[in-house]
Parts: sequence; structure tokens; C-alpha cells
Amino acid sequence: MAETAIAVSSALDSLAAMAHADGGWAYAPGQPPQVEPTCLGLLACSLEADRFADAIGRARQFLDRCRKPDGSYRLAVGREEALWPTSLALFTQAVLDDGAAKNGAVAGLRSTAAYLLGVKGRTPENMETDELHDIDLKLTGWPWAENNFSWVEPTAWACLALRAAGHENQQRVQEGLQMLLDRAMDEGGINYGNRRILGRLLEPIPGPTALMLLALQGRDQPRITAAAGYLLTQTSCGDLEHLCWMKLALDAHRTLPGVEQALPGLDAAIAAAYERRRQTPWLRPAPLREALTALALGTERKNFFKLAAKSQAAAVVPVDGSRQASLGQRFGKWFRGLAVKAAGQLRQLPEFSGIHIARAPNYDSDLTAILQQQFDPFRAKTPLKDKRVVLKPNLVEYHRDKVINTDPRVVSAVIELCKREGAREIIVAEGPGHWRNVEYLVRESGLGEVLEKQQVPFVDLNHDEPVKTPNLGRLTGLEYLYLTRTITSADVLISLPKLKTHHWAGATLSLKNLFGTLPGICYGWPKNELHWRGIDNSIVDIALTRTPDLAIVDAVIGMEGDGPLNGTAKPFGALVMGADLVAVDATCCRLMQLDPERIGYLVLGHMKKLGRLHAAEIPQLGESIDSLAQPFETVPHLENLRAKRSA
Repeated sequence: MAETAIAVSSALDSLAAMAHADGGWAYAPGQPPQVEPTCLGLLACSLEADRFADAIGRARQFLDRCRKPDGSYRLAVGREEALWPTSLALFTQAVLDDGAAKNGAVAGLRSTAAYLLGVKGRTPENMETDELHDIDLKLTGWPWAENNFSWVEPTAWACLALRAAGHENQQRVQEGLQMLLDRAMDEGGINYGNRRILGRLLEPIPGPTALMLLALQGRDQPRITAAAGYLLTQTSCGDLEHLCWMKLALDAHRTLPGVEQALPGLDAAIAAAYERRRQTPWLRPAPLREALTALALGTERKNFFKLAAKSQAAAVVPVDGSRQASLGQRFGKWFRGLAVKAAGQLRQLPEFSGIHIARAPNYDSDLTAILQQQFDPFRAKTPLKDKRVVLKPNLVEYHRDKVINTDPRVVSAVIELCKREGAREIIVAEGPGHWRNVEYLVRESGLGEVLEKQQVPFVDLNHDEPVKTPNLGRLTGLEYLYLTRTITSADVLISLPKLKTHHWAGATLSLKNLFGTLPGICYGWPKNELHWRGIDNSIVDIALTRTPDLAIVDAVIGMEGDGPLNGTAKPFGALVMGADLVAVDATCCRLMQLDPERIGYLVLGHMKKLGRLHAAEIPQLGESIDSLAQPFETVPHLENLRAKRSA
């Protein structure tokens, strides 16, 4: 108990020290404050309200400034359409005020609840879509952003918040709870949305599972028991964020089998993970994780997430919060679109589209020496000396028996290349769309060991500062894209993908890798909006808006079949480098014996002058394509998809 109390005190002291002078907390030092870390920080500091009264008061003032006239709470800095913070603000204020709020605060809670009850996830147009066939599409929850589909995490938060505010009996809340149960797995746990994709059962994730359990408190259903059982199997994972959410959820379900006995060991695991994180040099301080640590270890004092019996609040009428652009705004968007189109017509193709292919038989080869030789033709056009270099590997999910991600040994070799070339600063950065907790992925994949050895920091792009940037492609219909400060401030951005097939896009290479440069706090998890606006469109929009300066493809071992996650390892023995990313990806397709002119985003990229597509226009350096090419299998439905596109 003494060790737990020390950890709580330490976390709270660290949290208070990182509070913004004007109130609230950011995701990382040096960033502007945001609603989510502020809400969790407020709850944590309320464990010792007298000691942290000043930080609490200023954080409440920050939340008040974030409140919109319609009652919603958006990102303080970021995409205006992202409405998911509304639930966190409602929950935090409801549990802290606990019925003792003044009339003005009560009115504010009612206004926010009315807004939230009026929000609905959109319904898929194709109700027979293969990847959704085992869930009830008629059940509607809450989206991450306006005009988007329902997802587990925002639905769980909305249900939890509305229940805490006394609106449990609202039909929308009951439907949201039913949606969570429908998407939970009989075997235990839940993913972000679907249970299956292309007939394959997805794996549950601890974070969404914990939030689902918190939202479903007081319910008796086999999938709830199974979800708690799944969390109990994950208590040895060693990840601080996962462990904290597990503790908060399991503490609210103490009566379920095995939970009460597991809680003391979970506390010890959290304290150890907290100390381990503090000693990890490649990680930035994170107010959100300090807050979670205090909240998880402080449940004996109070678990703010445990719903207490509460009388129903006076009924509120749901308010349609959808916004319509004014005539002036629509005209401005049209005019700016013309300017972007005109600028696109003036765009010049890359000066040099040469692609270097080098043999790399295995990961024990001298990869740095290979890369240094490959880099010779690109040094003049893409110098690294005295530059701030950001490396963007492909880190999607981690499974011990699958070759999903850019191999850490390739990342290490690229870091070494940058050092030898005299880079001023090197950063490794990624923002996965499948898993929100990227720290877990970095550590489990082995990338963390590389970062520690190389003394290079890691930036979680999903929670980096968003930067509103004019969309220079406009294929998605989005006027702006929200990139991140780390990406926009890079002197040199290098895409480090793995050679893989993709069950929708055909191939996922240096351009598809750019999905990870857009922050999840703006687009959600998974970044589904980028898919339903058209994968090809989104890829080209992002690449035109911030074109990487270099691509290095890990083709030592690739993936064929049902990529990007469930395919089969394909030993290939190569590294591919180029500064024209369309040419890089087209060359990689030819190495996989796929026709690049049937890959939608490559054709679009070529049309938009992003790069060269045709083999005759792409000088081949190093090894020839013919000397290494071998067929990669793809999933059968791709041919049907391509036929529909061409029709």
C-alpha cells in the first residue's frame, strides 16, 4: 500500500508540474492543452483536491473556454469536425459536480447532454458489406467526428458520460449499450468496430475493452463476463496505459470471477510499469499517463469511473448539432479550390525518378553499408547534413508470429545512415490507425530497443499537435488536412514502409504509409474516414500536401496474401530507395509482379504529377527488376474490386 501511495503522489506531482499556466494539460510538453488530457488530469488531481486546488481551478476554466455555444466540446487545437471530446467533458463535469453544481453548471450539463444525444453515427450505404456482415448495422452509436460511422471508443464514452449525467434511460443510450454488446466477441473483449474483416476474426484490444466494460456497468451478460476474463489474461502485458484502463474497469466489476483476487497484483504491475516508463529515454513525458496512473492506483480513495446509483436527470430533448456552411463559407471554399487546382496544374514532376534496388539477403546483413551505397545518387537532391530528419516507419499492429511492420533493424540502419550523413536531429514518428496505444507497439515490436540504443526519441503522431494545412489534392473533398507539427516541421521526411500486399489498395508501400502522419485525435481509430472517402483519394491528397523527401522500402522480408496484417511472410532479400514515391511504389509493384497501372493511387498520383509511373520513365539503379522479381499472391476479391473500378 505504501508503494502505491508513493506512486500516486509522484504521478500527481508530475502531472501538476506539467499543467499549462492558462489551465489544462497537453498530450506532451510543448504542445497546446487539449480536452482529453485535461479531463483525465482534472479527475486525477481531484483525488487530492485541496493540494491541487489551483491546477483544478485553472483546468476548469480551460474547459469552460473549450465549450461551444451548442454545448459541444471540440479539440482546442485541431480539426473542428472532431466532436468526440464532448463525452469526456460531460463525464468529467458530471462526476465532479455530483449534483452539487450551481444552476449555471447544471444548465451547461443539460445543454451538452442534449447535444450529445443528438449525435448519431452515419449508417453504411452498403448494408451487405463483407467486412461488416456479423454485426447489426441498424444499431447506431457515436462517431469520432461529424458525418462519420459509429465506433466503440466514442460510443463507450458517450454512454458512460450520459449515464453519469443521469440520462441512462434515454433511447440513444440504450441503443449505444446494445451496439457495444453486439460488437463484443463471445470469446472476450472488443476491437474498435468490427468483429471480423473478410471473414477473419479480429483480435480484441485492452483499451476499448476496458471502456466498454465501464460503459456497461450494472449489466449482466455473458459477453461482459468474457470481456473481464480477457482483461485478466492481459495483466502481465507490462504496458502502463493498458494496465491502468484494466484496473479502472475491473475495479468497477469486482464481483466478476477472478477480479477481486487480481487487483493487488494489478496495482503492483502498474507501479512497476510507471517506473519503467519514467526510465525510458525515448519516450516523452505524458500528462495523460501520469493522470491514468494516479486514477488507477487511487481507486481505494475513489474510482471516478465507477457509476454510483443516481436519480434520473430531467429529460432533455436531443438537439441536432449538425452544422451547415454559410453561403460565404461555401463560396470561399469554392474559390480556394480553384486556387489549389491552378497550383496543381503548375506542379512539376520530380526532377529525378531513379530508383535504387539493392540486395539485402537478410536482416543480419550490413544494412547500413547497403543504404549508404544506395544513397549516393540521392545525396545532392536530398542532403541529410544539418537537417531535422523524421523517419516514418510502418507500425500497424504487433503479432509475434507475423511480419507486419518495418523491421527495427532496418530503422536502426537508416538512423545510422542519417548520423553518418551528419543529420542535426533524428526523430522516429508514427501514428497507427489500428491501435491507439502506440507505445505498446513500439516496445513489443523491438523498435524501442533500437531507439534506446541509438538514443533517438519517438513521437506519437496520433497525439502530436495538429496543424491545419490546405489540402493540395482535394480528391477526398476535404478542404484541409490536419498533419502534425512533427511532420510539417521536418526538413527531411523519410517514409520507411514494408513491402506488402493490401486487401483493399492492392499494395501498401511508401505512399499508403502516409496514413500514419495524420493524427488520430482528428480522424479517430481506425482512421476510417480516410477509407470511406476513398483510400486512393486519401493517399494522394496526403502525399501532395506533404510529399516525403525519400522512401526506403524494407523488402528483406515482405508480406503476400491478405495484407497488411494477415498475410504470409515472403522472403525477398532487397532494399528499395528513391525520392519519387510514385516511382518507388511502381517499382515495388513490378518487383511483386503486380501491375502498377492497376493500383488506383499510383494512377491518380501520376495524373496529379506526384511522380512517374511508367517503367520507361524510371531509371533503374543497382539491381534490375527482372533479377529479383517474384510473384506475390493477393486476396481473390481484389480482381472483383478492380473490375468494379474499371467499370
